[in-house]
Amino acid sequence: MAGNSIGELFRLTTFGESHGGAIGGIIDGCPAGIALDLNAIQAELDRRRPGQSKLTTQRKESDEVQFLSGIYEGVTLGTPIGFLIPNKDVKSADYDHLKDVYRPSHADQTWQAKYGVRDHRGGGRSSARETACRVVAGAIARQFLAQHGIQVWGYVDSVGEVELSKNYLSLDPAQVDQHITRCPDPGTADRMQALIEAVRKEGDSIGGSIQCIASGLPAGLGEPVFDKLHADLAKAMMSINAVKAFELGSGVKASKMRGSEHNDVYNEVGKRTTNQAGGLLGGISNGDDITLRVHFKPVATLMRDQSGVDKDGNAVTVKGKGRHDPCVVPRAVPIVEAMCLLTIMDHYLRQQAYR
Repeated sequence: MAGNSIGELFRLTTFGESHGGAIGGIIDGCPAGIALDLNAIQAELDRRRPGQSKLTTQRKESDEVQFLSGIYEGVTLGTPIGFLIPNKDVKSADYDHLKDVYRPSHADQTWQAKYGVRDHRGGGRSSARETACRVVAGAIARQFLAQHGIQVWGYVDSVGEVELSKNYLSLDPAQVDQHITRCPDPGTADRMQALIEAVRKEGDSIGGSIQCIASGLPAGLGEPVFDKLHADLAKAMMSINAVKAFELGSGVKASKMRGSEHNDVYNEVGKRTTNQAGGLLGGISNGDDITLRVHFKPVATLMRDQSGVDKDGNAVTVKGKGRHDPCVVPRAVPIVEAMCLLTIMDHYLRQQAYR
């Protein structure tokens, strides 16, 4: 089945369902000779795992990754890296009432329409559980790119109407994980937490956005015209569950600006004075920071009854129960970082192939 892989030279294929025995993946094209910090890879998974705080789903998964191939004594072999993440805290019976029911704003009906069969337990493969595999591959890409001076970090910059007004240049990346919302500004983070907790008490959910920055990139990454770096970044981000919009640089604000405002002009020493372009010109990296923002919808599972339909098209009431995040963005930060890292690593290797 198509659609389970991403990347050209650095390629990730994932497998598994939310309540199956395990999820996992195969990474092909990873260069040989990279000394990996396996603890750092696990730490990335720990940032994404469920049950990590009172703001997240209470599903308890250790998400301990098991590497099956492609690594020997902590060093990559250049062969496919196979890995497995067991599913342990599965409560499939919690989903029995959904076997023949299509929930509002879930992928139940569309997966049934496409395949004629679906795994209703926790959403099956349409569940965000699959994104743990992306974090593993992104953590490996991070360690390779760091050797070449490239860094990627992200943070929550809005939850509902609570928005962080500070520019990323004034923020400290080390502060992101100091608060359970993953917002690096304490005052804004506290307001975000209060809003998420209030929404959870109402049995509701709420959306938000994540800012991601990639620095240290050389100029020249990107494959015009159809594989522009920002086009591949957009595809990578839009492949994440619950993402509804992607912005690069000035983003949607550009549509309200004049060219004299938006152009990144050069100063007397040949340096751009602004970065409205978000680090890309013509789909190719220009050496400035890549800045992007990803917007997430409210989680579709609510702790209140909703109107749905059964497989025969009859109206039914969908009971509000189960385990879910009232706001997905705190746990989604490492996923956004991973997809940025995967995309940049793929394009970095593609650029090296020219030389």
